[in-house]
Amino acid sequence: MSAETPAAGGQFTLRRQQFRAWRGTRPFWAGLFVLLSGLPIAYFPYANLQIGHLTLAMATTAGAGSLIIGVLLVVLGVSLWFQKHVRVFAGVAAILLALVSIPVSNLGGFLIGFLLALVGGAMAVAWAPGAPPAGQPAAHAAEGTGGAPGATGLDTTVIKPVDGPDAPNDLSGTNPANGANGRHSAG
Repeated sequence: MSAETPAAGGQFTLRRQQFRAWRGTRPFWAGLFVLLSGLPIAYFPYANLQIGHLTLAMATTAGAGSLIIGVLLVVLGVSLWFQKHVRVFAGVAAILLALVSIPVSNLGGFLIGFLLALVGGAMAVAWAPGAPPAGQPAAHAAEGTGGAPGATGLDTTVIKPVDGPDAPNDLSGTNPANGANGRHSAG
């Protein structure tokens, strides 16, 4: 087998390429950061650290609030993966929940969840869908022009001037030559 011999395309390679294609069409990393930010925010208020016979409880009076914030961040992260059109809402909501988690849940999960939510929310707001590759037509190009069922091609009709080739062809009546000065009059 030489270096030029192509590798056999296995099931793993196919699945990895499919995952890369899926991941490239949505704010995947933003969703992952937002999802991961909810875990420390929800976990630390309920965690007990044991040092020998000493139990250190990080429980706060707002434990339910921490749980709600953590669960909401996990849901927002998953929604960024599967509902990419809500990316701006989910990003802004993640940033606001991160800010609320500072006083509610042990400094936002000891700043771990807070920072992950801020970065993930900012990435979600900043993400924009890319252009399709040059070899593939756009998804909306198959519908035709205008979105009508019967529209199959572009309208290439050339409109000729009405009054002649040198006469102004302004049909709106807002020509400065007739005193309208580019403004419509209501009466």
